[in-house]
Amino acid sequence: MAKSKNNAKKLCYISVPSQIINSISSSSLQSLIDSPKKSSRNNNNRFFLFFFSFSSIGSTFCRRPRLLFLTLFLISLISMFKFGFTPFSTYPCPLTTTTSSQKSHLSLQSLHPNSNFGVILQRREEEEAQAQVPIGDGDGGEFWKQPDGLGYKPCLSFSRDYRRASEGIMRNRRKYLMVVVSGGMNQQRNQIVDAVVIARILGAALVVPILQVNVIWGDESEFGDIFDLEHFKSVLSDDVRVVSALPSTHLMTRPVEGSPPPHVTPTWIRARYHRKLTREGVLLLRGLDSRLAKDLPPDLQKLRCKVAFHALRFAKAVEEIGEKIAERMASKGPYLALHLRMEKDVWVRTGCLPGLAPEFDEIVNNERIQRPELLTAKSNMTYHERKMAGLCPLNAMEVTRLLKGLGAPRNARIYWAGGEPLGGKEALLPLIQEFPHFYNKEDLANPAELEPFANKASLMAAIDYIVSEKSDVFMPSHGGNMGHAIQGHRAYAGHKKYITPNKRHMLPYFLNSSLSEEEFNRIMKELHQDSLGQPELRTIKAGRDVTKYPIPECMCNNDSH
Repeated sequence: MAKSKNNAKKLCYISVPSQIINSISSSSLQSLIDSPKKSSRNNNNRFFLFFFSFSSIGSTFCRRPRLLFLTLFLISLISMFKFGFTPFSTYPCPLTTTTSSQKSHLSLQSLHPNSNFGVILQRREEEEAQAQVPIGDGDGGEFWKQPDGLGYKPCLSFSRDYRRASEGIMRNRRKYLMVVVSGGMNQQRNQIVDAVVIARILGAALVVPILQVNVIWGDESEFGDIFDLEHFKSVLSDDVRVVSALPSTHLMTRPVEGSPPPHVTPTWIRARYHRKLTREGVLLLRGLDSRLAKDLPPDLQKLRCKVAFHALRFAKAVEEIGEKIAERMASKGPYLALHLRMEKDVWVRTGCLPGLAPEFDEIVNNERIQRPELLTAKSNMTYHERKMAGLCPLNAMEVTRLLKGLGAPRNARIYWAGGEPLGGKEALLPLIQEFPHFYNKEDLANPAELEPFANKASLMAAIDYIVSEKSDVFMPSHGGNMGHAIQGHRAYAGHKKYITPNKRHMLPYFLNSSLSEEEFNRIMKELHQDSLGQPELRTIKAGRDVTKYPIPECMCNNDSH
């Protein structure tokens, strides 16, 4: 009995979080005190039920301590969520509302805090915030104006004969074309387009193209790393059968190898390879760069456009980071994308000089002497002759003067694409000083976002391609595969503004110091009034690439016949 009495005297306590007690307002307590009196019987009954309930619960908890601790944990957890104490949050303080200008600062400068461009960006944006001048506004309205697309839209209607032949081609299981493509990402892209067309000409299935390791950048990326393979197969399912590998029946076959001469026709390809391919079953082609003629029958030209503008979509991871960076650039209005060809190998290959300090000219000349095979320009021309003929890339000072002449406002937001310029980012100072809202992908993405693409030049080039293609205005400092591809892509998208520097005619005015700034600007605008991405027929000049000039084969308007 003594033991029973001791047990009866034991008490169980329930600890209630202070937040719950504090949550009961004084008015609520007062209302309990001042509530109208009911009959004493009712009150006694309520008191009895209240006491009985807690007594029962208390005794239950005493017998089952685990249930007590579980109940306490749940009460504490509910109270913390109720009053804003989130135990799983990584932020010790509640998040405050962020203004649009703060969001921009977070999405741009703070993503790359070690960048010199970030420092310039922060200082410039603080100045404009104080002056209450929104970025993208001001005196640059004419610069952002888009050309008249004349109503041209994509128009890929294949002929009845083409569609009828597709059925037999898709059923064929005997002929396979393998290709090895080389060069940078955009050069490989062009060769993949032609590989699909050649497979169609021969009625063969195309094995997923093999990407040769780039000799300059050492990039070992494969087709599926850069492009969306399943999308590629799906889009071309009515044109060419694309397979990931040779079937087992052809693995031991000795393939016919070849490397076509430049600008071959479909007739030449059939005469050269069709019989051997039918006999052996496998054809391996290398060095496809500019091997297929630019003037092809209409259906094959349409197929080129279908591959370039529809089938060759970048891999999902590349698309996501490219679109994310483009959104950050567009967060405050229109932006200009510049493709700057100022890398050392570009100066070496073109036979040009960068216009920097003499030591950089010496670096270029020495490299040219040691590796003469890199020089692709006409060797019988002096540097000055090449320059005045418009065969050299524009340097940062020349790009700056041209943009100012064309009316680009000082607060224009500029994305620059391209590799590391000779001389480092110091070589870009004329542009940065005149246009301080000047970024590249390293400035707009944090290191963790770009880490998966590190040391992969093809993937970095693909990111540049996406951001450039989505820009409001695009301008290359020199012609090249990327500039040509984006020119065609922007035309196919409705003739978005594309500035082609008229180097041969404008450079003499750059040397004329007697011109006033107003006169110089007038001349620049006049020289470029027809070089802003307006619709231009491919057929006006023989040998033009349809993926650069998609009219008339791949686009049509109400006036087309």
